[in-house]
Amino acid sequence: MSVPVALTKLIRNQEVELARQVQELAAMREAVAEAPAPLSLVYDCTERLIGIDAIETKLEILAQEVEDECLAVLPGGAQSQASLNASRPLDEEALRRGITLRNLYQDTMRHDGPTRTYAEWLVEQGGQVRIATVLPPRMLIFDRKVAVVPIDPDNSRAGALITREPGIVATLVATYELAWTAAVPYSRGQSTHPDHGLTETQHKLLTLLAQGMTDQVAAKRLGIGLRTVRRQMSAIMERLGAQSRFEAGMRAAQNSWL
Repeated sequence: MSVPVALTKLIRNQEVELARQVQELAAMREAVAEAPAPLSLVYDCTERLIGIDAIETKLEILAQEVEDECLAVLPGGAQSQASLNASRPLDEEALRRGITLRNLYQDTMRHDGPTRTYAEWLVEQGGQVRIATVLPPRMLIFDRKVAVVPIDPDNSRAGALITREPGIVATLVATYELAWTAAVPYSRGQSTHPDHGLTETQHKLLTLLAQGMTDQVAAKRLGIGLRTVRRQMSAIMERLGAQSRFEAGMRAAQNSWL
């Protein structure tokens, strides 16, 4: 076979293969266009849920499937009434089945009646509740195998990511355990630092500001309002007899408050 003939045959074969691929691509596009929009998209071990209805439906399924324990980080202080209402029947059923429930709340939850009442109920039913001034982002972990985190930490109703990726789940579990160890069991009384008499919130606020965080960032980390941060800082300065924040930081360091 001459070279021109061989080249012509090769080109012809490539044209046939290209035409086949074009037809397959067109068929795939048509199938995608006709398919209904999914509520969730699955990529390997990660599932993306859009909207509160999809989130609640999936959480009900996970709560029914859990076999050993459920770990929860619930930052932001007060929890919405809708969230409390949705959680109660799921928690009741889990406790009835002997599931271990461990909830981590921000200590500002004690200023919200419904959230405080829910935490007290959970403890009475055999759940475990701890509180801390600073918490990691919101998360749920089922049996240390499945983790649920919000797509947008500032708006948990926008959507959620569910992952079964072992490496990611293990990292989240480790983060949770560190926060749990640093937290304290829930109690009704206002805790104070044993050395200087500051409330736990004031001590954490002073520590965050000493690290260079702005009032806005500190407020978000502590789960309190910006006005509360500034009011608490004024109380700290008055206690230290300081005229400025710089002076307050110096005196706090000299008194071993940091």
